Amino acid sequence: MITPLSIPVLETDRLILREPRESDFEPYARFFADEQSRPIGGPVPRDVAWRKLAAMAGHWVLRGYGMWALEEKATGDFVGLSGLWNPEGWTEPEIGWSLMLGRTGKGYATEAACKAREFAYTTLGWETAISLIAETNEASKRVATRMGATFEEIRTIPYQGATLTAEIYRHPGPQELDRNG
Repeated sequence: MITPLSIPVLETDRLILREPRESDFEPYARFFADEQSRPIGGPVPRDVAWRKLAAMAGHWVLRGYGMWALEEKATGDFVGLSGLWNPEGWTEPEIGWSLMLGRTGKGYATEAACKAREFAYTTLGWETAISLIAETNEASKRVATRMGATFEEIRTIPYQGATLTAEIYRHPGPQELDRNG
């Protein structure tokens, strides 16, 4: 019998952070067909959106960590992704997030990303993390700032056969977070 990969399930007050599922694909494809996906590599056709979602699941296999699907506890709806990301060629381990259409402005990205960062520090032993944010993505910059991350520099990195210029936000390390409560 083939069994699915064991991805840890985490919870916050309003969200369940769980494995990506095939049932998440329709809202994911709608998001990646929309102009709002531009800061993270969209818009793209359905087949490319499928590969992006599969890469999120595959990252768990290759690295032992990755992006969780965010499920809203109140409705059971898939509302986005958040977690740990470090594909080949990435500048260093990242904490990332993306919310599906109509799911922004509720604090879900901050809530989930803080839980993912806690997992990275306490379970995986990370001492630092960054968030790479497109220069035009003001909403994500606000999330990073709410998490205590500070702007460090602008860097160009390889991304999907091209290059991406992004702002790097450095998250406070585990010792800093312990000191600041």
